Amino acid sequence: MASLNKVLLIGNLTRDPELRYTPQGTAVVNIGLAVNRRWKDKTGQQKEDVCFITVVAWDKQAEVCNQYLHKGKPIFVEGRLQFRSWQDNAGAKRSTIEVRAERIQFLGAPQAAGEHAPAGVQDAVPEADMNNNAAPAAADDISWMEGEDKGVDG
Repeated sequence: MASLNKVLLIGNLTRDPELRYTPQGTAVVNIGLAVNRRWKDKTGQQKEDVCFITVVAWDKQAEVCNQYLHKGKPIFVEGRLQFRSWQDNAGAKRSTIEVRAERIQFLGAPQAAGEHAPAGVQDAVPEADMNNNAAPAAADDISWMEGEDKGVDG
């Protein structure tokens, strides 16, 4: 039987990225993402639901996200669901499902108060093939999009 594990999300960061390094020196960043869903109920009243998701990025992509993203910034994430389990300090078994990012695209204007876009910004997306851990060559592989001006449907 065929299977598919693909996630596409657009949302806003709920906090600043949390960068850390594995004992082997590999960068990994956790990104808190809020994704809103709006709809009208049977009576026609506007309703809203928010889903809070943890996104994990690795290698150079993790370092670039940590450098240029901050709380409130909108991003597009393409990735897959990943299940992890571990034992906490008290000995209890813990588990989570998170999104492992394969591509992250920065949305919104690149230059806000004191913020600078990476040099040589292009329309390329910072990508890391998470199956073989290949990372983007440089920070200027980041793309910034400004809503509909660049073709983002919303």
